[in-house]
Amino acid sequence: MTTTGFSDVLERRIVDRQFGWMDVRTKLRHFALINYAVPIDRLRPHIPEERFEIVPFEIGNQTCGLLSVVPFLDDDFHYARLAPFAKFSFGQTNHRVYVIERSTREHAVWFFGTTLGSRLVHLARSLWRIPWHYATYDIDCQYDSDISRYRRYRFDVKSDWCSCDIELEDTGEPMPLLEGFDSIEQQKLILTHPIEGFFYRLNGSLGTYSVWHDEIALTTAHAARLHFSLYERLEILSRDEMTRPHSVLMCPETLFEIHLPPRRPGVSQH
Repeated sequence: MTTTGFSDVLERRIVDRQFGWMDVRTKLRHFALINYAVPIDRLRPHIPEERFEIVPFEIGNQTCGLLSVVPFLDDDFHYARLAPFAKFSFGQTNHRVYVIERSTREHAVWFFGTTLGSRLVHLARSLWRIPWHYATYDIDCQYDSDISRYRRYRFDVKSDWCSCDIELEDTGEPMPLLEGFDSIEQQKLILTHPIEGFFYRLNGSLGTYSVWHDEIALTTAHAARLHFSLYERLEILSRDEMTRPHSVLMCPETLFEIHLPPRRPGVSQH
């Protein structure tokens, strides 16, 4: 796809804004993208290859996929039409890999799963069989708007499924062109705008849900401390490899809309 093609798809995804009766609106605070370049052979066993292609990147003289850990605080999670008065705040971390859906050739993500610091997770698991997992969150973040960067960014997440230890150092510098990408337009589309996510439901069948959001203004950061128990257990990343991400990007606040309920692939949301 050309640079113009990536820009056109990004614009379409932003302009095509729909909102259903069960959709969620939430302000995401302390949003981060922690990306790892992983040899594709380590990722293939976890993703249905007949449906999805892992996006290949040439990084460090080898062909890799990009795995992304996305921690943030849901500041006012609410069903904007169904129950706008009931708002919830909790930590959340998405664990995902960048893929292309073979049937549509659209860029998307494959979810290993998600941790949430809310008991709502049990209702979602029961109703939708979605791979969300309960966790406790200790979030210690301080954003200084005068200097437009974080003075402190720490997430401590405890979960039987995936515990996380995250400490980042924000540079305040805008996102540059990263290794493995040909243009900023390609990078924006793949990293920040994969609006559809796919996953294995708890019963083993495929599921999907989609999101809407505007462009995200990201700054770069460095890893002070990173560990994710899931990837060590699955032998995707070693402890040492976790300390050396491909890239770390941050945004203090952005608005997301989540189209619910999850559905089977190929079934229209609205």
